[in-house]
Parts: sequence; C-alpha cells; structure tokens
Amino acid sequence: MMRLILLLLPALVTGCARPGPAPVASAPAASVRVAVTTTETVAQIRPVAGTVRPQDRAVVAARVMGLVTQSKLAVGRPVATGELLVTLEAGEISARLAQARATLQQAERDFARERSLEAQGATPAESVRSAADRLQLAQAAVAEAETLLSYTRITAPFAGVITADFVKPGDLTAPGQPLFALEGTSRLQAEAAVPDSLPALAPGVAVNLMLDGITLAGRLAEISPSADIASRSRLVRIDLPADAAARSGQFVRVLWPAGDETLILAPAGAVSVLGQMERVFVVAEGRARLRLVKTGGSREGRTVILAGLEAGETVVLDLPPALRDGQTVELRP
Repeated sequence: MMRLILLLLPALVTGCARPGPAPVASAPAASVRVAVTTTETVAQIRPVAGTVRPQDRAVVAARVMGLVTQSKLAVGRPVATGELLVTLEAGEISARLAQARATLQQAERDFARERSLEAQGATPAESVRSAADRLQLAQAAVAEAETLLSYTRITAPFAGVITADFVKPGDLTAPGQPLFALEGTSRLQAEAAVPDSLPALAPGVAVNLMLDGITLAGRLAEISPSADIASRSRLVRIDLPADAAARSGQFVRVLWPAGDETLILAPAGAVSVLGQMERVFVVAEGRARLRLVKTGGSREGRTVILAGLEAGETVVLDLPPALRDGQTVELRP
C-alpha cells in the first residue's frame, strides 16, 4: 500500500502544477527618424526695475534771510536758464552795500592823496602802502556786499520745469530753506539698484532698456563701486537716448547682462508630453530608451533641455505612438 502511494505522488504533483507563460513574440523594429542634441552659448539677461530721472535736478534754497516780495513759481511751469523766479527784500544787505561803497570812495581819495604827496616827497612810502591796503579792504567789502545782495534774486540754474514750490510772496526765508525744485527735460537717465550678484560693467558700455514695451539702447554712465549693505545692490545710472519718449518718474526695466550660459537644445519634435511628464526617446545600442526630461522653453524652433539629456545624444523625432522603452529601432533618413 505504501509503495502504491509513493508511485502515485509524482503524478499528482505534476497534475496540480500551473502551466508556465507562453512565449511572447518580440516587437518588430520601429523605423524612426533621429537627430542629435546640440549646445549653444547665449548671453543671459536679467531685468532690473528702474526709474527715469533727469540728469539735471536741484532743490534751490535761500542763501540769505529775506522777505519774499515776488515769486514766479508754479508747478509744471517751464523756465529758461537764468530766468528770475524769486525776489527777496533784505534791507540790511542794501545798507551794508551802501556803507561799503562810501568807505571805498573814501579809501580811493586817501590813496590818491598819499600818492600825490609821495611824488612831492612830503610823505613816506609806508603811508602810501597803508592807504593801498585800506583801498583793497574797501574793495573787498563792496564785492562781499554786492554778492550778498545778488542772493536776493534767485534765478533758474538750468532750463527745465518746476516740480515743487515751497514759498509764496510774504514768506520770510532763512539761509538753507528750500524755495523750489527744478528738473531738466533734455537729458534723462534710468536709475536702478542692480543686485551685487550680477556682473559689474564698466562705464560707457551699452545697456538696453525696456520702456513701455519698446527696447532702447542706453549707455552706462555711473555704477557704484560698493554695494548697499541692506539691499546688497549697486546704484547705476544709464543715459537714455536723446529721442527717447520718456518722462521723469516713469517705470523702466534695465536689461542687465548676467553672463553667458550653455544651453542643451533638442529638436521640438523630439519632446512629447504624457500627463504631467515630458519625455524623450534616446537611441542607444540600436534600442529606444525612455528619458524623462525638463524643458525650459524654445529657441529658434528647438527646445531648451534643462535636465535629462546631455549634448551629443541621439533622440527620436516625431515619436511613433507604438514606440516602447527598449524596443529595437531602425534609423531612416
């Protein structure tokens, strides 16, 4: 009985075993077109926010104390160079000038008399020198008083437009008190704070600007040699073209050069999208190998590859729908 059981056991085990998988026929080779990824070195541009400012701008202040008797100030009013805008009344300065002129006349008479006496041998040369010194002091006093009196007539230092006025007729001014603000209109600049991480440029080089959607060719006029410790940026000033349709305070983008970058480029037809994934098939050893990539836009009909591919790799163009990872391929023109 035991011998019968032992003989039947192999047959039972063989009958209960599952059949193995049937062999699958290998997929036929896919006919594909291919191209090679390339590299290109391009100049990188970093937009930096800036503001249009006039090269000529000033806040004009009083230099002497006086009463405002006349004012031609009005915000937005254009003015010419040297135009009289504010007149002050300072009686003590006028009196000081009158006194200095009287002293000068006396010194001139004394000097003339001493020279006449010296010619006659009636006075020593030292007296003539003393009279000459008094004459020079009197002349300096007159020049000083005339200069102070000129400060009561405030003129425009350059042609431009008034942007702010701070005094009216009847106001009393003091030295250093602002009277008005003036901005030029003929020479404009773009001011911007460029991050210290960006390359520094030498004054005089060309820097492009974007103003109201229009690209302008500017020229770097000034760049701070040191960065601000709070913002880690450098102040730059860029001259705008003379024919730029810009105004003071207008927003402008400075297109600052940020160095060169080497891009990996693949033909646009090599990249396909499946859901949230971007993929490429690379041909290696006669087979198609699936790669997930990250793209960074397009450039002249080619796709910029940020990750997933290297330069010089062969990629499949116009991806066939049935192509699978590991499938053999045949290259066609």
